[in-house]
Amino acid sequence: MKNELLTVKQVANLAGVGIKTLHHYDALGLLKPYAFSQAGYRLYGRAQLETLQQILFYRALGFPLKTIRKLMTGRSDRLVMLREQRVLIRQRQIGLTRLLATLDSTISAAEGVSDMTNENLFEGFHDEAQWNAAMANHNEHLKSAYGAEIPPVNDADAMNDLARHAQAFQLFMAQALRDARSCDDAEVRGRIREHLAFLKSHGHNTSPDQFVTQTEFFLHDEFHRSLLENAQIGLSYYLAAAARAFATKT
Repeated sequence: MKNELLTVKQVANLAGVGIKTLHHYDALGLLKPYAFSQAGYRLYGRAQLETLQQILFYRALGFPLKTIRKLMTGRSDRLVMLREQRVLIRQRQIGLTRLLATLDSTISAAEGVSDMTNENLFEGFHDEAQWNAAMANHNEHLKSAYGAEIPPVNDADAMNDLARHAQAFQLFMAQALRDARSCDDAEVRGRIREHLAFLKSHGHNTSPDQFVTQTEFFLHDEFHRSLLENAQIGLSYYLAAAARAFATKT
């Protein structure tokens, strides 16, 4: 029923969010309860559910909570906001459709059904807005866990170049692990040397010791470790060991 009041647990179950999340939204002033029960529990009505829906639309688009609060503060025309959100989601849909086509082509190439050029690998990531949207979750993790933030992407061509190189480097290291190569293998060391030289040529001067620190971070940070482990089980550990072996002999 539209007019019934729901408890925080009922709202959490209805919206698929955690109770602590609703408490956090309350503390931020994003979503205040309609009232409190005699026992002091939060109660939410239809208006609060509609506000929560708008918050979750923005969250699905990758907006941080601070930005959402700015976007929603002082605005009462819900229909205008919904139409704005529809435009944003439609833009995201178009971008995701392009990315899905690239992903399907990549799967086809990985299965040996078709060929794929280096340029084709990154179709769908050709502009700064799409790169920033794609990195939103990564950026949110770094901010929440470490208080750090990735600068906005201002040069999509350079970012595409870095991404192509990073993928090629990761694929090589994953294959080296599958081939049971020693982390101190000469070719592995050579690829790390090329990798660091490439980074330096693109304005990211990384010493062997700094590369060790970076790979250790990937190993111990759950977000980054899962990215590497999803690509190849054991890759985060192998990469860290290879970095240490390289630094020792450099």
